[in-house]
Amino acid sequence: MRVVVAIGGNALIQASDDGIWERQLANAHAIAADVVALRAAGHELVLTHGNGPQVGALMLQQEAASAETPPLPLDALIAMTQGQIGHLLATAIAEIDPDVSTVALLTRVVVDPDDPAFRTPTKPVGPFYEASEAVRLASERRWHVAEDAGRGWRRVVPSPRPLRVVGAEHTSTLLATGSVVIAVGGGGIPIAPDGRGVQGVVDKDRASAELALAIGADVLVLLTGVPRVAVDFGTRWERELERITVSEALRGLDDGEFPAGSMGPKIESASRFVEGGRGRAVITSSGRLAAAVAGDDGTWIVADRDAAVSA
Repeated sequence: MRVVVAIGGNALIQASDDGIWERQLANAHAIAADVVALRAAGHELVLTHGNGPQVGALMLQQEAASAETPPLPLDALIAMTQGQIGHLLATAIAEIDPDVSTVALLTRVVVDPDDPAFRTPTKPVGPFYEASEAVRLASERRWHVAEDAGRGWRRVVPSPRPLRVVGAEHTSTLLATGSVVIAVGGGGIPIAPDGRGVQGVVDKDRASAELALAIGADVLVLLTGVPRVAVDFGTRWERELERITVSEALRGLDDGEFPAGSMGPKIESASRFVEGGRGRAVITSSGRLAAAVAGDDGTWIVADRDAAVSA
Protein backbone atom coordinates (compact mmCIF):
# COMPACT_ATOMS: atom_id res chain seq x y z
CA MET A 1 0.00 0.00 0.00
CA ARG A 2 0.98 3.60 -0.48
CA VAL A 3 0.87 5.18 2.99
CA VAL A 4 1.23 8.83 4.03
CA VAL A 5 2.13 9.29 7.70
CA ALA A 6 1.66 12.77 9.22
CA ILE A 7 3.91 13.31 12.26
CA GLY A 8 3.26 16.19 14.63
CA GLY A 9 6.08 18.57 15.48
CA ASN A 10 5.00 18.13 19.10
CA ALA A 11 5.73 14.40 18.79
CA LEU A 12 9.40 15.33 18.35
CA ILE A 13 9.50 18.11 20.96
CA GLN A 14 6.92 17.29 23.60
CA ALA A 15 5.42 19.88 25.94
CA SER A 16 7.74 18.95 28.82
CA ASP A 17 10.90 18.62 26.69
CA ASP A 18 13.81 21.05 26.57
CA GLY A 19 14.09 20.62 22.80
CA ILE A 20 17.72 19.52 22.65
CA TRP A 21 18.68 17.57 19.55
CA GLU A 22 19.35 14.31 21.39
CA ARG A 23 15.86 14.36 22.91
CA GLN A 24 14.22 15.02 19.54
CA LEU A 25 16.21 12.14 18.05
CA ALA A 26 15.14 9.81 20.86
CA ASN A 27 11.49 10.78 20.28
CA ALA A 28 11.91 10.11 16.55
CA HIS A 29 13.23 6.59 17.15
CA ALA A 30 9.82 5.17 18.11
CA ILE A 31 8.37 6.41 14.83
CA ALA A 32 11.42 5.27 12.86
CA ALA A 33 11.16 1.71 14.15
CA ASP A 34 7.59 1.41 12.86
CA VAL A 35 8.55 3.08 9.56
CA VAL A 36 11.30 0.51 9.01
CA ALA A 37 8.89 -2.33 9.84
CA LEU A 38 6.28 -0.99 7.42
CA ARG A 39 8.89 -0.55 4.68
CA ALA A 40 10.08 -4.13 5.24
CA ALA A 41 6.47 -5.28 4.81
CA GLY A 42 6.49 -3.79 1.31
CA HIS A 43 4.57 -0.55 1.86
CA GLU A 44 5.47 2.68 0.05
CA LEU A 45 5.91 5.37 2.69
CA VAL A 46 5.71 9.16 2.67
CA LEU A 47 6.41 10.93 5.96
CA THR A 48 5.10 14.44 6.52
CA HIS A 49 5.63 16.46 9.66
CA GLY A 50 4.63 19.53 11.59
CA ASN A 51 7.08 22.12 12.88
CA GLY A 52 5.28 24.18 15.53
CA PRO A 53 7.90 23.90 18.30
CA GLN A 54 10.83 24.00 15.87
CA VAL A 55 9.79 27.01 13.81
CA GLY A 56 8.77 28.84 16.99
CA ALA A 57 12.27 28.25 18.38
CA LEU A 58 13.79 29.62 15.18
CA MET A 59 11.58 32.70 15.44
CA LEU A 60 12.86 33.30 18.97
CA GLN A 61 16.46 32.87 17.83
CA GLN A 62 15.90 35.31 14.98
CA GLU A 63 14.43 37.91 17.30
CA ALA A 64 17.21 37.48 19.87
CA ALA A 65 19.92 37.98 17.24
CA SER A 66 18.17 40.70 15.21
CA ALA A 67 20.69 43.36 16.28
CA GLU A 68 23.53 41.34 14.74
CA THR A 69 21.98 39.63 11.72
CA PRO A 70 18.88 40.43 9.66
CA PRO A 71 15.91 38.19 10.60
CA LEU A 72 14.47 36.00 7.86
CA PRO A 73 10.78 35.83 6.89
CA LEU A 74 8.57 33.04 8.18
CA ASP A 75 8.45 31.15 4.86
CA ALA A 76 12.27 30.94 4.91
CA LEU A 77 12.18 29.60 8.48
CA ILE A 78 9.73 26.91 7.41
CA ALA A 79 12.14 25.91 4.65
CA MET A 80 14.88 25.67 7.29
CA THR A 81 12.77 23.39 9.49
CA GLN A 82 12.03 21.15 6.50
CA GLY A 83 15.76 20.47 6.22
CA GLN A 84 16.21 20.23 9.98
CA ILE A 85 13.41 17.75 10.67
CA GLY A 86 14.01 15.86 7.42
CA HIS A 87 17.59 15.26 8.61
CA LEU A 88 16.29 14.27 12.06
CA LEU A 89 13.89 11.65 10.69
CA ALA A 90 16.44 10.34 8.18
CA THR A 91 19.00 9.98 10.98
CA ALA A 92 16.54 8.12 13.23
CA ILE A 93 15.61 5.73 10.41
CA ALA A 94 19.27 5.12 9.54
CA GLU A 95 20.05 4.28 13.18
CA ILE A 96 17.34 1.61 13.06
CA ASP A 97 18.24 0.28 9.59
CA PRO A 98 20.99 1.96 7.55
CA ASP A 99 19.86 0.11 4.41
CA VAL A 100 16.55 2.03 4.23
CA SER A 101 16.91 4.85 1.72
CA THR A 102 15.36 8.22 2.67
CA VAL A 103 14.85 11.38 0.65
CA ALA A 104 13.77 14.74 2.13
CA LEU A 105 11.93 16.79 -0.49
CA LEU A 106 11.72 20.58 -0.21
CA THR A 107 8.00 21.17 -0.65
CA ARG A 108 6.01 24.33 -1.36
CA VAL A 109 2.25 24.67 -0.97
CA VAL A 110 0.04 27.21 -2.73
CA VAL A 111 -2.29 29.21 -0.48
CA ASP A 112 -4.66 32.12 -1.02
CA PRO A 113 -2.99 35.40 0.07
CA ASP A 114 -6.48 36.68 0.93
CA ASP A 115 -7.30 33.69 3.15
CA PRO A 116 -9.23 34.98 6.22
CA ALA A 117 -6.74 33.09 8.39
CA PHE A 118 -4.26 35.93 7.94
CA ARG A 119 -6.60 38.17 9.93
CA THR A 120 -7.06 35.66 12.77
CA PRO A 121 -3.85 33.83 13.77
CA THR A 122 -4.55 30.37 15.22
CA LYS A 123 -1.49 28.15 14.64
CA PRO A 124 0.52 27.54 17.86
CA VAL A 125 4.30 27.75 17.52
CA GLY A 126 7.21 27.68 19.93
CA PRO A 127 7.30 26.80 23.63
CA PHE A 128 4.49 26.75 26.17
CA TYR A 129 4.04 29.57 28.68
CA GLU A 130 2.00 30.25 31.77
CA ALA A 131 -0.93 32.58 31.02
CA SER A 132 0.61 35.61 32.75
CA GLU A 133 3.93 35.16 30.95
CA ALA A 134 2.17 34.76 27.58
CA VAL A 135 0.23 37.99 28.14
CA ARG A 136 3.43 39.83 29.08
CA LEU A 137 5.27 38.59 25.99
CA ALA A 138 2.33 39.44 23.75
CA SER A 139 2.42 43.01 25.04
CA GLU A 140 6.21 43.41 24.90
CA ARG A 141 6.82 41.68 21.55
CA ARG A 142 3.51 42.38 19.81
CA TRP A 143 2.70 38.67 19.55
CA HIS A 144 -0.66 36.98 19.21
CA VAL A 145 -1.06 34.32 21.92
CA ALA A 146 -3.68 31.70 22.75
CA GLU A 147 -4.23 28.69 24.98
CA ASP A 148 -3.22 25.43 23.29
CA ALA A 149 -5.64 22.58 24.10
CA GLY A 150 -5.35 23.06 27.86
CA ARG A 151 -1.58 22.42 27.86
CA GLY A 152 -0.49 26.05 28.27
CA TRP A 153 -0.26 29.26 26.27
CA ARG A 154 1.70 29.69 23.05
CA ARG A 155 2.41 32.21 20.36
CA VAL A 156 0.06 31.84 17.37
CA VAL A 157 0.56 32.76 13.71
CA PRO A 158 -1.74 32.70 10.64
CA SER A 159 -2.55 29.26 9.21
CA PRO A 160 -3.93 29.52 5.65
CA ARG A 161 -5.55 26.50 4.01
CA PRO A 162 -3.49 24.61 1.43
CA LEU A 163 -4.82 24.75 -2.12
CA ARG A 164 -2.22 22.68 -3.96
CA VAL A 165 1.06 20.88 -3.20
CA VAL A 166 3.63 22.05 -5.74
CA GLY A 167 5.55 19.20 -7.38
CA ALA A 168 3.54 16.40 -5.77
CA GLU A 169 4.39 14.24 -8.78
CA HIS A 170 8.04 14.20 -7.67
CA THR A 171 6.97 12.34 -4.54
CA SER A 172 5.59 9.49 -6.67
CA THR A 173 8.78 9.40 -8.74
CA LEU A 174 10.92 9.09 -5.62
CA LEU A 175 8.68 6.39 -4.15
CA ALA A 176 9.30 4.33 -7.28
CA THR A 177 13.00 4.18 -6.31
CA GLY A 178 12.11 2.39 -3.08
CA SER A 179 12.93 5.35 -0.85
CA VAL A 180 11.01 6.57 2.15
CA VAL A 181 10.09 10.13 1.13
CA ILE A 182 9.88 12.99 3.63
CA ALA A 183 7.72 15.79 2.21
CA VAL A 184 5.36 18.67 3.07
CA GLY A 185 7.50 19.46 6.10
CA GLY A 186 5.88 21.94 8.47
CA GLY A 187 2.78 21.84 6.28
CA GLY A 188 4.86 22.99 3.31
CA ILE A 189 6.40 26.39 2.55
CA PRO A 190 3.38 28.63 1.90
CA ILE A 191 3.49 30.54 -1.37
CA ALA A 192 1.07 32.67 -3.34
CA PRO A 193 -0.02 31.50 -6.83
CA ASP A 194 2.74 33.71 -8.31
CA GLY A 195 5.40 31.87 -6.29
CA ARG A 196 6.26 34.51 -3.70
CA GLY A 197 6.53 33.47 -0.06
CA VAL A 198 3.60 34.02 2.29
CA GLN A 199 3.89 34.62 6.03
CA GLY A 200 2.02 31.80 7.75
CA VAL A 201 2.25 28.15 8.81
CA VAL A 202 0.02 25.66 7.00
CA ASP A 203 -1.58 22.93 9.12
CA LYS A 204 0.39 19.78 8.36
CA ASP A 205 -2.67 17.49 8.53
CA ARG A 206 -4.51 19.52 5.89
CA ALA A 207 -1.44 19.67 3.66
CA SER A 208 -0.85 15.94 4.15
CA ALA A 209 -4.39 15.18 3.01
CA GLU A 210 -3.82 17.23 -0.16
CA LEU A 211 -0.55 15.41 -0.87
CA ALA A 212 -2.11 12.01 -0.18
CA LEU A 213 -4.88 12.78 -2.67
CA ALA A 214 -2.43 14.05 -5.27
CA ILE A 215 -0.31 10.87 -5.19
CA GLY A 216 -3.22 8.42 -4.91
CA ALA A 217 -2.35 7.13 -1.44
CA ASP A 218 -4.24 4.15 -0.03
CA VAL A 219 -3.97 5.17 3.62
CA LEU A 220 -3.47 8.49 5.41
CA VAL A 221 -2.20 8.10 8.98
CA LEU A 222 -2.54 11.11 11.29
CA LEU A 223 -0.40 10.67 14.40
CA THR A 224 -1.41 12.39 17.61
CA GLY A 225 -0.97 11.98 21.35
CA VAL A 226 -3.74 9.42 21.89
CA PRO A 227 -4.25 5.94 20.39
CA ARG A 228 -7.87 6.55 19.39
CA VAL A 229 -10.33 9.40 18.93
CA ALA A 230 -12.76 9.76 21.84
CA VAL A 231 -16.23 11.27 22.00
CA ASP A 232 -17.77 12.89 25.08
CA PHE A 233 -14.16 13.60 26.00
CA GLY A 234 -13.53 14.39 29.66
CA THR A 235 -16.94 13.16 30.84
CA ARG A 236 -18.05 9.92 32.44
CA TRP A 237 -19.51 8.94 29.07
CA GLU A 238 -16.15 9.23 27.29
CA ARG A 239 -15.54 6.36 24.87
CA GLU A 240 -12.97 5.58 22.22
CA LEU A 241 -13.95 5.01 18.60
CA GLU A 242 -12.54 2.21 16.50
CA ARG A 243 -14.34 3.29 13.35
CA ILE A 244 -16.31 6.29 12.11
CA THR A 245 -17.78 7.20 8.73
CA VAL A 246 -17.17 10.52 7.01
CA SER A 247 -20.79 11.57 7.66
CA GLU A 248 -20.43 10.77 11.36
CA ALA A 249 -17.09 12.60 11.50
CA LEU A 250 -18.46 15.74 9.84
CA ARG A 251 -21.53 15.68 12.09
CA GLY A 252 -19.21 15.52 15.11
CA LEU A 253 -17.30 18.51 13.79
CA ASP A 254 -20.50 20.51 13.38
CA ASP A 255 -21.63 19.55 16.89
CA GLY A 256 -18.35 20.65 18.46
CA GLU A 257 -17.35 17.11 19.42
CA PHE A 258 -13.91 17.61 17.86
CA PRO A 259 -12.56 21.07 18.85
CA ALA A 260 -10.62 23.20 16.39
CA GLY A 261 -7.70 23.43 18.81
CA SER A 262 -7.15 19.69 19.14
CA MET A 263 -8.78 16.87 17.16
CA GLY A 264 -10.77 19.04 14.74
CA PRO A 265 -8.14 19.51 11.98
CA LYS A 266 -7.33 15.79 12.01
CA ILE A 267 -10.98 14.79 11.64
CA GLU A 268 -11.44 17.39 8.92
CA SER A 269 -8.30 16.28 7.05
CA ALA A 270 -9.14 12.59 7.32
CA SER A 271 -12.64 13.26 5.98
CA ARG A 272 -11.25 15.37 3.13
CA PHE A 273 -8.91 12.55 2.08
CA VAL A 274 -11.54 9.81 2.27
CA GLU A 275 -14.18 11.88 0.47
CA GLY A 276 -11.80 13.02 -2.25
CA GLY A 277 -10.14 9.72 -3.10
CA ARG A 278 -10.33 5.97 -2.80
CA GLY A 279 -8.46 5.45 0.44
CA ARG A 280 -9.05 5.33 4.17
CA ALA A 281 -7.63 7.36 7.03
CA VAL A 282 -6.64 6.41 10.56
CA ILE A 283 -5.86 8.54 13.62
CA THR A 284 -3.58 7.03 16.26
CA SER A 285 -0.47 7.63 18.38
CA SER A 286 3.12 7.20 17.21
CA GLY A 287 3.78 4.01 19.19
CA ARG A 288 0.93 2.23 17.40
CA LEU A 289 1.72 3.20 13.81
CA ALA A 290 2.46 -0.29 12.47
CA ALA A 291 -0.56 -1.83 14.22
CA ALA A 292 -2.81 0.93 12.90
CA VAL A 293 -1.70 0.44 9.29
CA ALA A 294 -2.39 -3.27 9.72
CA GLY A 295 -5.95 -2.35 10.76
CA ASP A 296 -5.51 -3.48 14.37
CA ASP A 297 -5.44 -0.11 16.15
CA GLY A 298 -6.41 3.53 15.91
CA THR A 299 -9.65 5.18 14.83
CA TRP A 300 -10.44 4.51 11.17
CA ILE A 301 -12.34 7.07 9.12
CA VAL A 302 -14.02 5.39 6.16
CA ALA A 303 -16.38 6.32 3.34
CA ASP A 304 -20.08 5.99 4.08
CA ARG A 305 -20.33 3.25 1.43
CA ASP A 306 -17.84 1.15 3.45
CA ALA A 307 -19.72 1.48 6.73
CA ALA A 308 -20.63 -2.18 6.86
CA VAL A 309 -17.18 -3.46 5.82
CA SER A 310 -14.71 -4.46 8.51
CA ALA A 311 -11.67 -2.19 8.85
